[in-house]
Amino acid sequence: MTKSSRINSELKGVWAIARKDMRIYYLKPPVLIYGIMIPFFLFLAFALGRDVPSASLVPGMIGITLFFTASSVGPIIVPWETRMKTLERLIACPISIQSIILGDILAGFLFGIIISLVPLLLGVLGFGVNVINYYTLSLCILLSAFCFSSLGILLSAPPTDNPSNIMMLSTIIRLPMVFISGVFIPVDQLPTGGRIVALFSPLTYTTDLLRHSLQQHHHYQIALDVLMLLAFIILFLILGMGFHKKSLSKRL
Repeated sequence: MTKSSRINSELKGVWAIARKDMRIYYLKPPVLIYGIMIPFFLFLAFALGRDVPSASLVPGMIGITLFFTASSVGPIIVPWETRMKTLERLIACPISIQSIILGDILAGFLFGIIISLVPLLLGVLGFGVNVINYYTLSLCILLSAFCFSSLGILLSAPPTDNPSNIMMLSTIIRLPMVFISGVFIPVDQLPTGGRIVALFSPLTYTTDLLRHSLQQHHHYQIALDVLMLLAFIILFLILGMGFHKKSLSKRL
């Protein structure tokens, strides 16, 4: 098989894995609860009773929706397929473990994009928010969805066949990130310690890009936001694929 044929075969495998995941896992209760309901009620709890214009809350609403939805698919796929023994069949197929992981990431990526359009449309049509920079907004959603989906795959690396264990672990890690990333309080209004901690959260740069796209109010330069999201994508991909390779033998 030539190199181009091999690449084409792997790409077809990635898409096949993503389609399978979309068909099976999008409507699983853990994905709906952890990916949609939790960010909705979390945002609602912090938005109600605050003397803040509704339009200024829209970037944060989009950010946490994208964050939770894109990162909720991966943590359910791997342990569920380990329990159902379907992972063994995937490994037996003529496709690399990297392509299987990329297929799972693609499923979370598409899920995050689709669901994030709901608060975006709600903000534009319901709260009168104007999109100032469509290019930056599109780039932000694409990079962030892939970044958060890669994070979800990384969080699913522990070798267990119990999806609830992974979802609990992912929630413990993801939930604090919401409060340090400028979602509810802009980064420039955080204390010095908060601004330092915010640097280590990818959601910080997503929220900053969203504020620039919808409000022209941002803390970092756009180039820095984009570069940091790319850096987190590379980091999550390297760690995720490495950990999954090591834990694969314990799953079979």
